[in-house]
Amino acid sequence: QVQLVESGGDLVQPGGSLRLSCTASGMVSRFYAMEWHRQALGKQRELVAGITDNGRTNYAPSAEDRFTISRDNAKNTVYLQMNSLKPEDTAVYYCRFRWGFRDYWGQGTQVTVSS
Repeated sequence: QVQLVESGGDLVQPGGSLRLSCTASGMVSRFYAMEWHRQALGKQRELVAGITDNGRTNYAPSAEDRFTISRDNAKNTVYLQMNSLKPEDTAVYYCRFRWGFRDYWGQGTQVTVSS
């Protein structure tokens, strides 16, 4: 079993930056793909960014050029560096680790962008 714990969510002003972290415990393999999703109030959960086991990344158009996903396999951790934050980035951010039929989610961390 794998457990994921996110951290780093906060209240930040527009234009500010945050770095989210998600650390896994349990039987974690470097083969897991890692993702960040978010869900704003009243909206569906959406993929923000993903990184494969070999480091290939993909981003939602809304995150392109502002967010950077990275991973540290030695620490079983995935990061999301978010710059130039906008009010529309306000959401609960969830990390996800998946490999084959294995699919694990964190509990979420709140990001609020407001002046």
